[in-house]
Amino acid sequence: MLRISRDLVIDEDDIEIGFVRASGPGGQNVNKLSTAAQLRFDARKLTIPEDAAIRLTRIAGQRMTKDGVIVIHAQRFRTQERNRQDAIDRLVEILAEAMIRPKPRRATKPTFGSKQRRLEGKKRRSDIKSKRGGHFDD
Repeated sequence: MLRISRDLVIDEDDIEIGFVRASGPGGQNVNKLSTAAQLRFDARKLTIPEDAAIRLTRIAGQRMTKDGVIVIHAQRFRTQERNRQDAIDRLVEILAEAMIRPKPRRATKPTFGSKQRRLEGKKRRSDIKSKRGGHFDD
């Protein structure tokens, strides 16, 4: 069992991990060994609030299929075990981020001092610009 947050725990049996050949540099190691981990997790099995499910879809982006399966391809390391752990860590990170409810923004009025500073800055800039250029009299 993986604990994602206080309210969310997922079973490790729900995570499918397969290994495929990695791309990129690595010499013959890349050609001979299947070290890249491909993690698949069905997000529909989760029992999370509706707003968290919407955030999960947005955060997962293209890593989530139309069927609600999150696919993570990890090939950062040269060993299967490290790539496997990397893929699991990235899944946990995505799920944990989706469970955090954003704080609503409260609109505030600008302070009197900030209004004064803004107007003084505008006045100073206006004075600089008004002194530019030549005044030609014919």
